[in-house]
Amino acid sequence: MKQTMRAMVVREFGVPEVFEEREIPVPVAGRGEVLVRVRATSVNPVDTKIRSGMLKVIAPPEPVVLGCDVSGEVVAVGEGVESFRVGDEVYGCAGGVKGIAGALAEYMVADALLLAPKPPSLTWEEAAALPLVTITAWEGLVDRAGLRAGQTVLVHAGTGGVGHVAVQIAAALGARVWTTVSGPEKAALAAGLGAVKTINYREQTPEEYVAAETGGAGFEIVMDTVGGENIARCFTAASFSGTVVSISTRATVDLSPMHAKGLTLHVVFMLLNMLHDRGRERHGAILKEASALVAAGKLRPLIEGRRFAVADVAAAHALLESGTATGKIVLSGYPD
Repeated sequence: MKQTMRAMVVREFGVPEVFEEREIPVPVAGRGEVLVRVRATSVNPVDTKIRSGMLKVIAPPEPVVLGCDVSGEVVAVGEGVESFRVGDEVYGCAGGVKGIAGALAEYMVADALLLAPKPPSLTWEEAAALPLVTITAWEGLVDRAGLRAGQTVLVHAGTGGVGHVAVQIAAALGARVWTTVSGPEKAALAAGLGAVKTINYREQTPEEYVAAETGGAGFEIVMDTVGGENIARCFTAASFSGTVVSISTRATVDLSPMHAKGLTLHVVFMLLNMLHDRGRERHGAILKEASALVAAGKLRPLIEGRRFAVADVAAAHALLESGTATGKIVLSGYPD
C-alpha cells in the first residue's frame, strides 16, 4: 500500500478555481472504519457551499478534501468492522464535512455504518450519484412524512438532484406523484421517472394547478427541494392537515397559511447524523433499501450528460452553480 495519494484540495474558500491537486498522506482506517479506493463521486449543493465559504463552518479539516458521495472498493478494514471485507464494492455519503475528509482523492476513510453494498447493476458513477440525494428524499418522505400508498404527493423540481429520486421513491411506495418542471424536455424525463402528471411552474401558479389537478383539495405531501420563497408555494399547494417537507429552509416566511390549514412542516438536513455522529446506521439502512429498489427496477439515477473526472472538479462545481444541469453531476475517480 502506498503512503501518499493524489487529491483535489481547496486551497482557500472561494470560486470553483480554488481547487488544486496535491499529494497527501493516505488515511488509515480506525475502529469502525474502512478504507475505500474511490472509483467515483458526485457534486451536491453542499459541496459548492462549503467551497465558496458559505458553509465553511462544516468544512473538513485541512487539507480540505470535499466530496460527500462515494462509490468504490474496500481495501482495508479497521478494528471492529464485521459488515465489510476487503474487496467489497460499496457506496455511501460518508465524508467531505467537518471532521471527515471527502472523496476527491484516490482513497477515503469511511465509517462502515454510513455505507452499503453497491447495487451490482449500477456503474461506479451511477452509484456515486445516489447516496446523499436518496437519503435526503427517504428521510423526508418516509421517515418524516410517513408516506403511505395511495397518497397524493407533489415534488418540486422533479428532475433535480433530490427531486428525481423523491419522485421515484414516492411512486415505488405506491403514491400518486405530481412534479413541477420548467419545460417539455424535463416533463418527459419526470414522466419516465414515475410522475403521473407534470406541472410547468412557469405557466401555472400554485392556486391554478391545485385547482386543475386536485379540484382545490391540495396535495397530502408536498416536498420542497428548491427553498427560498418556494416554501410559501408549498403551503398553498398542500391539503388541509397536509405535510410539507423542505430540504432548504433558510428564509423568513409567514407561517399563518400553515395555521389556517393545520399543516405539518418537516425540515431535513441529512448531514446532521454524520456531523454529530448520531444515528449513522440509519443512513446505511436507507441505502440498503435503495439498493433493493434499484434491483427491482424502481430507482435509477438521472445523470447529467456532461461528464467529469475528479481533476475536473472546478468545472463540475461551476456547472452545478450555473443551474443548467439536469440530474446529478458525477466525477470518475483517479485511474489506477
